[in-house]
Amino acid sequence: MKPRLAVPLISACVVALAAACGGGGGSTPPAAKPGEKVKLTVALFGDFGFKPLYEEYRKTHPDIEITEQVTQFNDHHNNLIKQLATNSGAADIEAVEVGYISTFTAQASRFNDLNQFGLGRRQSDYLDWKWQQGLSKDGKQLLGLGTDVGGLAMCYRKDLFKKAGLPTDRTKVAELWPTWQQYIETGKKFAAADVAGAKFVDSPGEIFRAMVNQAPQGLYDDQDTIVVGSNPAVKQAWDLANQLSLDGLTAKLAAFSPPWNTGFAKGSFATIICPAWMTGFIQEQAKNATGKWDIATVPGGSGNSGGSHLMVPKQSKHPKEAAELIDFLTSKDNQARVFKEEGTFPSIPALYDDPSIQNFTKPFFGDAPIGKIYSDAAKALKPQHLGPKEPDVRTAIGDGLGRVEQGKQTPDQAWAQVLEDVKKIK
Repeated sequence: MKPRLAVPLISACVVALAAACGGGGGSTPPAAKPGEKVKLTVALFGDFGFKPLYEEYRKTHPDIEITEQVTQFNDHHNNLIKQLATNSGAADIEAVEVGYISTFTAQASRFNDLNQFGLGRRQSDYLDWKWQQGLSKDGKQLLGLGTDVGGLAMCYRKDLFKKAGLPTDRTKVAELWPTWQQYIETGKKFAAADVAGAKFVDSPGEIFRAMVNQAPQGLYDDQDTIVVGSNPAVKQAWDLANQLSLDGLTAKLAAFSPPWNTGFAKGSFATIICPAWMTGFIQEQAKNATGKWDIATVPGGSGNSGGSHLMVPKQSKHPKEAAELIDFLTSKDNQARVFKEEGTFPSIPALYDDPSIQNFTKPFFGDAPIGKIYSDAAKALKPQHLGPKEPDVRTAIGDGLGRVEQGKQTPDQAWAQVLEDVKKIK
């Protein structure tokens, strides 16, 4: 599976341009006539596991031709912002990751209301907070239907833990770190063992994100005010994430960079924040590491990182057909199928107690009970409000963490700059 998440690198001026422009305008194009050939484009950031589903869909919809466009995470979202601003170039179906969802639902006039195509009937299928994320700011329009959620766990290398003299059984590993501070203490023990070529964790960025995502309030309050400087949970996550760098526990590998990808194959780090979709990515990047990786509970017990929605821009010439395809791709059966094949965890809670999910394991991860681990994580999730410039704020913080990790600033110096950078985000 290709990467589904990264620290968003996005220009504030581009977002401002998109928000400042008027609505997408125009009436909804008519549905295709019977027998008329319809070409639909689906724009994604990575492999969502949809290709087998397209083939199945064509069997009952022979007049539908589906073309998938895949670009890197940041490019995909930046491109969509520009396409909406210029009212040109967007696909019929656009995937939007949770870190960007508020950016786009704030531009409701640029997307089709999926209620008009009957998809409002799907509300009872979904986790309530996942459904709410796909609504317009006033709650009246359904702009996106959820594909997956990113319930958290911690993936770790059993072979590296063994070399460090640490437990390798997933239950005992989870007992090492009920809290993030204990996770850091475990990292110090790993470092003391001086395992050749390996650090405890890839980088501090996703650790920070996981900690913040576990808090009742994140980077924004419910009124869309940025609270980075006043929310103690953010500063606590900042301090702990930087402690990893100061203690020399990170491999200094930025998420989704080429060296980071190579780090999986080389065994350059022993632990990584592991939302469900990450399992597929690890398996793809570390093809020769079957049985070496395993999965344990994340410090703090739960949290969410990632997950996406599918949306239909007003630019689509075939919104009805696009909405019908979204309905199919996000169905209960297909969300379960994609999880088993690709690792993205369903956003439909009825599946969480389904025996086929509960009993699902993966040989690559030592037959870890992946279905149960991520079902339990998803059940424990507590939703957090996301603000309209969430990507910009996360980028400012991620840059600060990077400066500390590279030894360019102290945590206090970097924090002061982060607060100044965040003030400029409007």
